[in-house]
Amino acid sequence: MILQINDDFNLNKIADSGQCFRWTKTDSHTYRIFAGKSCLYITSLEDGRYELDCTEEEYGRFWKDYFDLQENYKEIRSRIDPEQDPFLWEAAENEKGIRILRQDPWEMLITFIISQNRNIPAIRRSVELLAEACGEKKTDSKGLEYYAFPGPAEVAALTERELAECRLGYRCRYVHAAAEAVIREDIDLNQLKKEDDTAVMEALTGLFGVGIKVASCVALFGLHRTDAFPIDVWMKRVLAEKYPAGYPYERYSPYNGIYQQYMFAYYRSKTA
Repeated sequence: MILQINDDFNLNKIADSGQCFRWTKTDSHTYRIFAGKSCLYITSLEDGRYELDCTEEEYGRFWKDYFDLQENYKEIRSRIDPEQDPFLWEAAENEKGIRILRQDPWEMLITFIISQNRNIPAIRRSVELLAEACGEKKTDSKGLEYYAFPGPAEVAALTERELAECRLGYRCRYVHAAAEAVIREDIDLNQLKKEDDTAVMEALTGLFGVGIKVASCVALFGLHRTDAFPIDVWMKRVLAEKYPAGYPYERYSPYNGIYQQYMFAYYRSKTA
């Protein structure tokens, strides 16, 4: 199907924003995207048009929500005053096209546990190894095989050695504990969608090996809490250098997480 998008939407910007690790660029205009059990090829054409290898029913049922296409990101950017906050305005202008994907909270929980103290290539490799170790084997529209992201039961069933073979290092214990917690219903990730932000953070940080940064990423990318504000080494530098008197969270609520993505991507691109 051909999709016309008139709002901010840039595949390269989204892929490089640090929120998704199962996007693969197959050519200069096309990405192969795994989300849960689904696979999508999406190609950028021109004038805001995109070709998706799914039906209109599949798009309406899953992909429209996944890309957060019901939200107006141009309007969200317009809330930034270039005179009051020139750095954020410049970051948003340069990184416009990023959207906060609506990803599965279970997948985000495991993915961002895996992400701790690692670079993006290493994260991607471990996520793929985990999927290959216990995810369902499927075939995409081109006849190519891929592995769906595994559920809690599949992950919990892996032995310590099998988890270690996914190159998880010390994170093996955290991944296994998270799977067990979901199975025991110590945490209900779907129920968290209905809870307030404080309850969400308390529940997530109550898991073994999950700190504030990982919990914030799960809240933002898995529960679509757009006010969640993950702080990693890059954002620490942004806050220290650009906001020495303090970042104005209240001014930018409830979109702090979106603005964080602009700042994170822009600052990293300028200084990496």
